Amino acid sequence: GSAEQAERSIDADLQTIRGVPSLSALGDLTGPGGEPGVSDGTDYGPDLGTGREDLDASGRPFASYFSGNIIQICPVGALTSARYRFRARPMDLVSTDSVTEQDASGSAIRIDMRRGVVLRHLAGNDPEVNEEWITDKDRFAFTWSAQPDRLTVPLVRDEETGELVTTSWSDALDVAARGLSRAASDGGVGLLPGGRLTLEDAWAWSRFARTVLGTNDIDQRVRSHSLEEDTFLAARVAGTGLGAVTYRHLEKAGQVLLLGLEPEDECGSLFLRLRKGVRAGGVNVATVTTCLTAASRKLSAQAILTPPGEEARVVAHLSQTHPALIDALRADGATILVGERAARVPGLLSVADALATATGALLAWVPRRSGERGGIEAGLLPGLLPGGRPVADPEARAQVERAWNMGAERSLPTALGRDTTGILSALLDGTLGGAVVGGIDLRDFPDPGLARAALTASSFTVQLEVRRSEVSEHADVVLPVAPAVEKNGTFVNWEGRVRPFGQAHVSRARTDRQVLGMLADEMGVDLQVDDLVTLHEQLAALGLWRGQRMPVAFGRAPMAGAETAIVVGGVEARLTTHKPMLDAGRLQDGEPFLAATALRPVARVGADLARRLSLRGGEEVTVSTATGSITLPAVIGGVSDGTVWLPECSAGSTVHQTLGAGHGSQVTLTHAAEVLR
Repeated sequence: GSAEQAERSIDADLQTIRGVPSLSALGDLTGPGGEPGVSDGTDYGPDLGTGREDLDASGRPFASYFSGNIIQICPVGALTSARYRFRARPMDLVSTDSVTEQDASGSAIRIDMRRGVVLRHLAGNDPEVNEEWITDKDRFAFTWSAQPDRLTVPLVRDEETGELVTTSWSDALDVAARGLSRAASDGGVGLLPGGRLTLEDAWAWSRFARTVLGTNDIDQRVRSHSLEEDTFLAARVAGTGLGAVTYRHLEKAGQVLLLGLEPEDECGSLFLRLRKGVRAGGVNVATVTTCLTAASRKLSAQAILTPPGEEARVVAHLSQTHPALIDALRADGATILVGERAARVPGLLSVADALATATGALLAWVPRRSGERGGIEAGLLPGLLPGGRPVADPEARAQVERAWNMGAERSLPTALGRDTTGILSALLDGTLGGAVVGGIDLRDFPDPGLARAALTASSFTVQLEVRRSEVSEHADVVLPVAPAVEKNGTFVNWEGRVRPFGQAHVSRARTDRQVLGMLADEMGVDLQVDDLVTLHEQLAALGLWRGQRMPVAFGRAPMAGAETAIVVGGVEARLTTHKPMLDAGRLQDGEPFLAATALRPVARVGADLARRLSLRGGEEVTVSTATGSITLPAVIGGVSDGTVWLPECSAGSTVHQTLGAGHGSQVTLTHAAEVLR
C-alpha cells in the first residue's frame, strides 16, 4: 500500500544520496578510515570528528557546498528544496537556459519561473564546464534582486531637503548629464563599474568612459590591486581568449599548484573538477596557503603553510624547499592556478609568472566575480582597451578608434588612467570632479573608510544599481538597472570561455548598456550600443590584441613578518583572511535556508598564540586594531605560528570595514574571557 510505496521512495532517495544499491546493503560498504559505513560526498580520509569549525549556522555539522545536487538527481522527485516545495509542478514552469552570476565558473544553469517569479535554479548539462553539477550558491541564491530595496524608478537628490526623491527618466538623465559634464570639465570623472557586469554592459562602460567622458580613469576592481597585477593581467590574461587551461585539461593535468586560491570557496565548479581528477589519479594538487581548509584535505593537497605576506618568498624558494614539486611542474600539462587574492601579496604574481616560465608550466588566473574576466576583455582597467590592447600603444588606440567609428576629429585619451585606489584618492582631495559607480559593496574595498570619504567628498556622483545600497546615500542621481535574470548577455568565465545566456524574466528594467546609451545621447554622443547585433559585430571585428605585450612588473619586496610580541592588553599577530563561499554578500540576501547552511564564523588562531593566551578551542577570542574589534569562537591551529585567520565578510566578521585591516595586517589578540574578568 501507501506505506510500501513510501518505503520504496525513501530507499530510492537514500540510493541517490549515498550511491548504494539498497538499504539492506549498507552494512557491506566501507566508510571513512576503513570501518563499515557509508562514504559520503565529502569524505576525504579518516574521520577526525566534528569541531566548531565544522558546524553550520544552524548548529548542525556542515554538509557540503554542493548538497543541493541531490535534489536534482533524486530519481523519484521526493527531494525538494524548502523554497520550491509545494510551489509548482514541473509542467507549470517556464524554463530558460542561463549561466551563474555567483562566481567566474561559467556554470550552466536552468532558471524555472512561474507567473513571473523565479522558483528554482537547476544545473545545466555542459560537459565542457560544470558537467551536471552546481554549487548551492548557484542553486539557491537567486532572491537577492527581488528584495524590498529594489530600485524601479530613477532617483535624484533634492536640492532643498538633501533627500533622494523619485523622478522621471528624462529628468534623471538631464540632471546626470549636466552634472557629469561639469565634473568632466572640473578635473574629470572616475568610473567604478564593479566586477559583475556582462560583457556587453562592460563594453558600454568602457566606451562611455573613453568616448563620452574622455578618460581612462576606470577600474572594475573592488578588491586589492596593484601595478604588478595590472601588468600581470595585461601580459597573461587580457586578450588571450580560451587558452590551454580548461576544465577538461585540469582533470589530467598531473601537477596543479594553487597560489592565492581556495577553489571550493571561490570557484566551486573548478574545485569539483580538480577533485574528480584527484580521485581518478590524474591530478596531484599543491597549495601555498596561509590557512589550511577542508578543501585542501578533500583534494589531498600538499599544503605549504605560509605566514601571510610571505607567499612570494616561499614560492621563489620552492626549488630549494620542494624540489620534487618543481620537477612535477616541468611535466607536460602541469598547471599553476593563480587566484585574484595573489594581488594582495607584493611580488607573488611576478614570481608566479617567473615560475611558469622557468618550468614550462601552464598558468591561469581565476577571479571570484562573474564579470571580471569579461570586464578585462572590454577594457575596464585603467591601462587596457578592449581585447587586451594597451592604452599606451598608438596602434592599439587606432584599432579601437576605428572599431568605435570615432572619426578623424575625435580620439581616445592617451594618458594612463587611475586605478581604484587612485580614483578614490583623487575624489577625496578634489582632483577628480565626480564619479560614476556601478554595482559595488563598500565592504569589499581594501579600505572602506577611504571609499566612504571619497564618495562623500565627490562633487557629483551617478550610481547605476539594481538595489539601493550604501553608495546610494552618497549619490546625486541613482539610475536603476536590470539584474542578470532580467536581461540576456554574456559572461566570460575564468577559462576565457564565452558564456551567453538568455533573458528569463520579462522586465521593463534597462540594462547598464541601455542606460549608458541614453545618458550618452543626453550628453551629445552616440554610444552605438542599442543594438546587440551591432555591438557583437564590433567586438568580433576588433578581435584580440596581437601586438607586443609588456613583461610582468616585479612588485616590491614582500615585507618580512614581524615577530609576535606581547602588546598592551594582548598579543600581536598577523592577520590572514578570505571569503568563504557562503557569507554576508548581497547576492545571497533573501535566502535564509541557504544562509543556515553556511559555516559558522570562527577565528583560526596559531597554536603558539593560543598557548600564550591560555586559549582553548571554542573559547572566544577578540581580534583588534585601532579601528575596531571582532570577537569569535577560536579554533586552534590550521595557520602558521603568529597568525590568525578571520572570514572576510561574514556575519559578525567584516574585516575591512570593522578592523580597517586586511591580509598581512598587524592585529592584537585578547582572550575574551580575560577581558570580561
